[in-house]
Amino acid sequence: MTLDVRAASGAHAPPRPRREITTAFLVSRIAVLAVAAALLVYAAPPLVAAGSWPALVILGGATAVIAYLYLTRRFIPAKYLIPGTLFLIAFQVFPVLYTVSTAFTNFGDGHRGDKTAAITSIETGSVRQAPGSPEYNLTTALKGDRLVFLLVDPKTKQVQSGDPAGLAPVTGAQVGVTGKVLRAPGFTVLTAPQAAARAQQIAALAVPTRGGLIKANGLSRAVEGRAALVYDARCDCVQGEGDRWTADEGQGYFVNAKGAHLAQGWQVSVGFANFARVLTNPTISGYFIGVFGWNVVFALASVASTFALGMAVALALHHPRMRGTHAYRIALILPYAMPAFAMLLVWRDMFNRDFGLINQLFGLDVDWMGQPSTARLAVILVNLWLGFPYMFLVTTGALQAIPRELTEAASIDGATPWHGFRKVTLPLLLVALTPLLISSFAFNFNNFNAIALTSEGGPFPAESPQVGATDLLITYTFRLAFGTYGAQFGFAASISVFIFAIVALISAVAFRRTRKQEEVYA
Repeated sequence: MTLDVRAASGAHAPPRPRREITTAFLVSRIAVLAVAAALLVYAAPPLVAAGSWPALVILGGATAVIAYLYLTRRFIPAKYLIPGTLFLIAFQVFPVLYTVSTAFTNFGDGHRGDKTAAITSIETGSVRQAPGSPEYNLTTALKGDRLVFLLVDPKTKQVQSGDPAGLAPVTGAQVGVTGKVLRAPGFTVLTAPQAAARAQQIAALAVPTRGGLIKANGLSRAVEGRAALVYDARCDCVQGEGDRWTADEGQGYFVNAKGAHLAQGWQVSVGFANFARVLTNPTISGYFIGVFGWNVVFALASVASTFALGMAVALALHHPRMRGTHAYRIALILPYAMPAFAMLLVWRDMFNRDFGLINQLFGLDVDWMGQPSTARLAVILVNLWLGFPYMFLVTTGALQAIPRELTEAASIDGATPWHGFRKVTLPLLLVALTPLLISSFAFNFNNFNAIALTSEGGPFPAESPQVGATDLLITYTFRLAFGTYGAQFGFAASISVFIFAIVALISAVAFRRTRKQEEVYA
C-alpha cells in the first residue's frame, strides 16, 4: 500500500520548472569561453618555450575549470562571481603582491636578470679588439624572430651567419659592391632604418669564436676581439684588467678588495634593506616627514575645496526656482571632460610670471612657481578647477535621492535655510558621499600628474635640490628611484608600500567613522 501511495504521489508531483537560457546569458557564456580559450592559446606557447611548467599547469587547470563551469547548467551564482573574482585578482591583488615582493629585492638598472645573464653581459661588454684580429662587413638580419649577423670576409668574400650559438656558413647569399649582403636564403635582411631601430640589440649581440667574440662596431662593421673581463667559476669571481671582483650574493654585485663593484649585477633578495634605507638614510628620512605633511594638506585641501564648491553649485542648481539648469550643468562639467594632462600644462603656462594670463589679467607680478607658498596655492587652485565638476555631479545625484519633504518639514518646524542644510541636507549628503570623499582623498594623495605637470615639485631650495616645496610622496619617490642613479624598482616599491599603508590606515579610520555616522542617520 505504501508503494502505491508513493507512486501515486510521484505521478501527480508538479514538474520541476525548466530554466530558460536568455540570449544575454548565452552571449556572455560564449564570450567568457572565448576569452579563456584565447588566453590559453596566447600564453601557452611562451610558457612552454620558457619551461614554466607550474605556470602552464595553473593556466590549463584554470581554463578547464572555467570551461566546465560555463558548459554546465549548474553553479549559476559562480558563473557571475568567477569573472569578477578573476579580474579582481589580475588587476588588484596581483599588482599589490608583486609590488610588495619587489620591495624585498634589488630589482632595477644593473639588476634586471639573473647571475648568468650578468656574467654574459660583463664579458661581452668588455670585448676589446686585438691588433691584427679579423674584421667583417656587417649586415643585420632576422632568422625567424631572432636577430643575427651576416658577416662578409673582405678578403675571401665568404658569408657567415653569427648568433650567440656561434658561426655558420651561408650559401646562396648575394653580396653588393659595398660588401653588404643584399639577400640571403632563409634570412630577412634589415634595412638601414630597421637596423638603426635595433641599435641596442645589435650592440648587445656577441658571436663566440675560437679566438674570442665578434661584436658590432657600428651598423656596417664587426670586429673580433677578446673579453678583458672573464668569469672564473672556480673562485666565483671575475678577473681581468689587473683586478679581481668576487661575487657578493647579498648585494648582487661582483666586488673587488677596495669595495668597488662592476656596473652589471643580478637580482637578489635584500630582505628589509630597502625599508631600512627609507627610515635610516638621512637624505631620504630627513625630508620624509615634511613631504608627508604637505602631502596630507594637499590631499585634504583638494578634497575639501572641490567638495565645497561642487556642493555649492549643485545646491544652487537644485533649487526649484532655478532656470536653465541644463545649460549650466553642461558648462560646469567642461573641466571634467577636458584631458587632465593638457589642462595641467595650460594652467602651468597661465601661472608663468612673465607672460602668464593670471598676472596679465590682474596686473600682478607674482612669481607663482618661484615661491613655496604661492606654488602650493597654485597647485591647489588648479586641482580645484579640475576636481569640482566631479563633486558637482555626485552631489547632484545625491541631492536627487533626498526627499524634499524632509527639508520642507524642517522649514515648517521653524528651521532657517542654513539650519535645514546643516542639520538635514549635509548629514544625509555625507552619509552618501563619504566613501567617494575617501576615494578622492586616496587619489589626490598620489596625484602625480597634478604636481609633475604644473610645478614639477618645485621650487627647490638651494641647500636641497632633491626635494621641492610642492613634492608629494609619489613625486619624491619617483625622483629618488628614477633619478640620476637609474631605475631602482625595488626601492621605489618599498616606498610605495609605505604610501599604501598610510592611505589604507587613513581610509580605514575614515570608513569606521562613516559606519558610525550611517548608524546615527539610518
